[in-house]
Amino acid sequence: MIQKPVSQILSVVVPVYNEEENVPLLVSRIEGALQGNTFEIILVDDGSTDQTRNEIKKLKNPNVVLVELNKNYGQSLALAAGIDYAKGDYIITMDGDLQNDPDDILMMYNKAVTEDWDVVTGIRQKRQDNLVRTFPSKIANWIIRKTTKLDIQDHGCALKVFNRETAKDLNLYGEMHRYITLLAFLNGAKVTEVKVKHHQRQFGKSKYGLGRTTKVINDLILLLFQRKYLQKPIHLFGNIGMLSFSIGGLILLYLMVVKFTLGQDIGNRPLLILGILLFFVGIQFFTTGIIIDLQMRTYFESQHKRPYKIRKLFIGETEIEKTIHHGN
Repeated sequence: MIQKPVSQILSVVVPVYNEEENVPLLVSRIEGALQGNTFEIILVDDGSTDQTRNEIKKLKNPNVVLVELNKNYGQSLALAAGIDYAKGDYIITMDGDLQNDPDDILMMYNKAVTEDWDVVTGIRQKRQDNLVRTFPSKIANWIIRKTTKLDIQDHGCALKVFNRETAKDLNLYGEMHRYITLLAFLNGAKVTEVKVKHHQRQFGKSKYGLGRTTKVINDLILLLFQRKYLQKPIHLFGNIGMLSFSIGGLILLYLMVVKFTLGQDIGNRPLLILGILLFFVGIQFFTTGIIIDLQMRTYFESQHKRPYKIRKLFIGETEIEKTIHHGN
């Protein structure tokens, strides 16, 4: 189906690392898919050790922007650099290995605009990856569906369309690019998904391996913590602390009864050590929760940030600028 030209500027952000054979074909396919539209292709070279940078420069293409990082920072920071530079009204992210299909971009953009979605992400159909990549991805997708309200089937699909505000609000680090959809959702974005094509890698080698699995799990735990307890850490640490304190207190109370009522010796009992440990660990967790809670208040107040975000403001049916002045 031929897509109608769009009136807005599109920024396609693509992190690349040792993709010298893929770059020329990738740019050609993106240009073909977006022909007749106003767009920019931002290729972020993440410290490639091959000829990727030279291949991009040789294109001498006015639609292509090369953002050259001074070392390999990883895909999350490469994406962040591209998004920071992007000038478009809508920002598209995709991989540089030609597995994503640029022909899906306008379809996803049109869905975002016509149905007022902040993020449209892809569901890879007939995924062309081996078990090393698909198995950890399925586990992560299942965990996210069970622990959050975001019912997305394929968080690992790199092809996504963001409106400008949503993309610029992302704070990517670590391996967070794998959960960029969840991160946007936690920031209040409206998210949907559509089926997209997926191709076999033609050139180069995959940079993904089982070694990244632990990093992915750690970042997922951090995101889940942020979702539920970022603004109320005392609810997590306080509950754990009270549970530990209560169990420890009950153990010590029991041992006091044994000591003073039954006259038994408790000095050599491991239960005594466990009770004391749980008692003081409980106090430690509770005080940690208070300290982190105070730090969160400092974070928001010192930077004049608010713990909420406004989507739109209206007077009657007229949308107005999203600015609220906060008094003391």
